Amino acid sequence: MMGVVLTAVSAALILLILLDAFETVVLPRRVTRPYRFARLYYRESWIVWRAAARRIKAGKRRETFLSIFGPLSILLLFGSWAVGLIVAFGLLQWSLGTPLRSPEGEVVALGTYVYFSGVTFFTLGLGDVTPLGPLGRSLAVIESGLGFGFIALMISYLPVLYQAFSRREVPISLLDARAGSPPSAAQLLLRLAQARRIRDVDPFLVEWERWSGEVLESHLSFPLLSYYRSQHDNQSWLAALTTVLDTCTLIIGGVKDADPYQAQLTFAMARHAVVDLALVFQTAPVPLDHDRLSAAELARLRQLLREEGLLLREGPVFDEKIAQLREMYEPFVNALAQYFVLALPTIVPEKTGVDNWQTSAWTKRTVSFGGLPVTDDKTDHFV
Repeated sequence: MMGVVLTAVSAALILLILLDAFETVVLPRRVTRPYRFARLYYRESWIVWRAAARRIKAGKRRETFLSIFGPLSILLLFGSWAVGLIVAFGLLQWSLGTPLRSPEGEVVALGTYVYFSGVTFFTLGLGDVTPLGPLGRSLAVIESGLGFGFIALMISYLPVLYQAFSRREVPISLLDARAGSPPSAAQLLLRLAQARRIRDVDPFLVEWERWSGEVLESHLSFPLLSYYRSQHDNQSWLAALTTVLDTCTLIIGGVKDADPYQAQLTFAMARHAVVDLALVFQTAPVPLDHDRLSAAELARLRQLLREEGLLLREGPVFDEKIAQLREMYEPFVNALAQYFVLALPTIVPEKTGVDNWQTSAWTKRTVSFGGLPVTDDKTDHFV
C-alpha cells in the first residue's frame, strides 16, 4: 500500500512540476489558478528579499541588492524544477521497485535511485548504475527526453526574457532627455513648451501607448520581468508609466493648445497596464499618504507653463477633472510602488536634478536643461 501511495505522489509531483514550468515559460497567458509553485515561490521569496533590502540604507547599495533578485530568482526557479523532477523520478523508480545494476548489489537504496535519476535527467550516461527491466528502461528514456527538452527550453527562455527587458528599457532611456531624471510630467510639458513643440506630444503619446501595451503583454506573460530593475537607480518602468499617466491627465485636464484625443487613448492603455499588473501581483489599491499635486503645486505648474507660452486651463471644473483622473490610477501605482520598493515620480518637482546623460563619474560640470532649476547633484546614477 505504501508503494502505491509513493508511486501516486511521485507521478503527481512530476506532472505538477511540468505543468508549472509550462504555464510559466511556454503559455503566453495569465494563469489565474492561485496555488502554483512559481507564484508562491516568487511571493514568499520576494517578501524575504524585500525585508532584507529594507535593512539596508536607502541608496545605491539597496538598489543593487534589489536588482539582483530578478536574475537570481529565475536561475533558482529553474534549479528548483530540475531538483524536483530528479527527486520525483528517483522516488517513482524506487516505489515501483525497478531493478538496477549498481555497485550495491540487489538491494538498492533510495539515494542510488535519486543518483541514477540525476544522471539520467542530465543525460550524463556514466553507466555505473543502469536499469535492468523494461519498466525501468522506459522510465529512464522518458526522463532523459524530458531532461533534454527541459534544459533546451530553459536555455531558449532566457534570450526571450532579456529581449523583452531590452524593449522595455529603451523607451525609458529615451525619456531621460524628454522628462528629466527622475521623469516628471511638468518637465516633459515644460521642455516641449520651451521648444515650441507642444504638437509633438501626440507622436510621443502614440509611442508610449504602444509601449504600455507591450509592457502589459510582456509582464502578464512573464511576470518576473516586473522584478527586473532599470540600469539607473532614478528610473523604473513604474516611474515611466506613472509619468505618462500624469502627462495624459494634465493634457486631458486642460492644456489649451493640445488635442486630448491621443492623450485619452494613451491614458486608457497605461491605466489598463497598471490595473492588470496590480491584479497579477494581488496588490490592492492603496491611497497615497500625501497629495502628489496640491493646489499650490498646480498653481505653480500653471505659472511655469504660462511663462513658456503654454496655458493650462484654470477653474474648479478643470481642477476636479484632474483630480478624478488621478484617482483612477494613483492608488494602483502606489500599491505597486510599495510592493516593488520603487519610488513614484513627483508631478511638479521643487527642483530637478541633472539628467542622466549630463552626469559622469569623471566630471562635475553640468549644463542647465529644462524649465526647472538644476540642483547641485552631480553624482553618477548607475546602479
